[in-house]
Amino acid sequence: MDTYDPNFQEDDTLFSSQEVTDSVQASAGESVSQEPPQAPAPEQSPPPRPRKPSPYANSPYEIHAPSQEQEYVYHPQTRPPEKPPKAPRQRSGGFRSVLLTVVLVAAGCLITALAVNQRWENRTASLSESMAARIDSLQKQIEAQSQTPAISTAPQKIPADGSAMTPSQLYAACVDSVVAISSTVQTSGYYGSSEDVSSGSGFIYSEDGYVITNYHVVEDAASVDVVMYDGTEYPAEIVGYDSTNDIAVLKVDAQGLPAASLGQSGALSIGDMVVAIGNPLGQLAATQTVGYVSGINREVATDSTIISMIQTDAAINPGNSGGPLFNMYGQVIGITSAKYSGTTGSGASIEGIGFAIPMDDVTPIISDLISYGYVTGSYMGVTVQNTDAESAAMFGLPTGAYVLEVVEGGSAQRAGIQVKDIIIDLGGTTITNVTDLTRALRKFQAGDNTTVTVIRSGKEVTMDITLDEKPQELPEETAPQPEYGYEGDDPFDDWFSWYFGG
Repeated sequence: MDTYDPNFQEDDTLFSSQEVTDSVQASAGESVSQEPPQAPAPEQSPPPRPRKPSPYANSPYEIHAPSQEQEYVYHPQTRPPEKPPKAPRQRSGGFRSVLLTVVLVAAGCLITALAVNQRWENRTASLSESMAARIDSLQKQIEAQSQTPAISTAPQKIPADGSAMTPSQLYAACVDSVVAISSTVQTSGYYGSSEDVSSGSGFIYSEDGYVITNYHVVEDAASVDVVMYDGTEYPAEIVGYDSTNDIAVLKVDAQGLPAASLGQSGALSIGDMVVAIGNPLGQLAATQTVGYVSGINREVATDSTIISMIQTDAAINPGNSGGPLFNMYGQVIGITSAKYSGTTGSGASIEGIGFAIPMDDVTPIISDLISYGYVTGSYMGVTVQNTDAESAAMFGLPTGAYVLEVVEGGSAQRAGIQVKDIIIDLGGTTITNVTDLTRALRKFQAGDNTTVTVIRSGKEVTMDITLDEKPQELPEETAPQPEYGYEGDDPFDDWFSWYFGG
């Protein structure tokens, strides 16, 4: 910006100093002298140097260097003329557009805010309701748990409404009906007699002291003891057993025992949860394991026969045999009996494969053992095996129970059944394997008349049959083993006779 220099002379278009002075004096009247002041004589000076063209040549205010001959007189009253006021600008349509845009944006923001706020309120209300429901559910669970008695007190009863229980509730309700069994087997050897003690499990069948277990738990036992959950121990008597189905019934002298509730194994489905309670290893009494039904109608070969069993992945170990397998309603639906363990031929380990005898298959047997001491069920008098599916398919034969032997004088021989016949129907029940035949026979009593259909030489033959009573199974009696010592002239005569029947 240029600074103000009093020695510069303004353009001719403006008022000169002299004109301003004259104008002021004229307006002031007589107070100012009319005679102009005498200017001093100009001094001789060199001619001025030519000036360069001013960059402001086109400016309305052209600035010239003042002459030394002219004296600059400053008058405060002198002001440059005021610029004329600018005419007001006319508003155009652009302002209205901007204003309308601002209004629309504000309205959109308001609507969006209202929508977001409404959505947030709805979500908050939904979360509040969900949280309230969860809190209510947790409160009910806490109240239910607070009402569940401790294990040391009387157990919780099975719900009257028949609802399923949790594993912990089932344990509290059913553990008192599970017992531990100790069997003592006496053996004699060259150096004298000894006693072997084995352990197993069982469950209370009735309040008056009947207890169910596996036959192999008490096989050849000289004495059996039953230990209740509360530690009370009773000597037990073997009432009867069925080695074919691995079932034994014991009796203790007690009343008012907590009997287990029985269920129907036929109602099970693969994937149902089950609970096993028993005495694994003979030391861990009242142990509970939980698993699922892995398979149904598994044909499991035992020492004496083939039994149809329930497969489960609930842990079953030595000592669990004879114990109950519960459904989640607290009902016994199986008797734990066996497990696969160890390794396969290829070296793969086997885990989580256990078996239980279905309760539906042994309930009639248990009733017979309690009432008679042996099984009085129907009996055909045949030895059978499952047909080979591949051979049957090759020769166009059906699957069934292939007859290996016919008992002389038995009901099968009297009806006309022969060796190599394939039994495919008994009393209207289709027979596809040995298990089907065994279950079909349980529907009849000794002396019942029915029909049996076999395949013989590619043809169907139907016969009438009157079923016999199953022969009573009695323990084998053996001669007592000689005691250690000398008897007679030869010390080994008695031992030779005992071993070889001489």
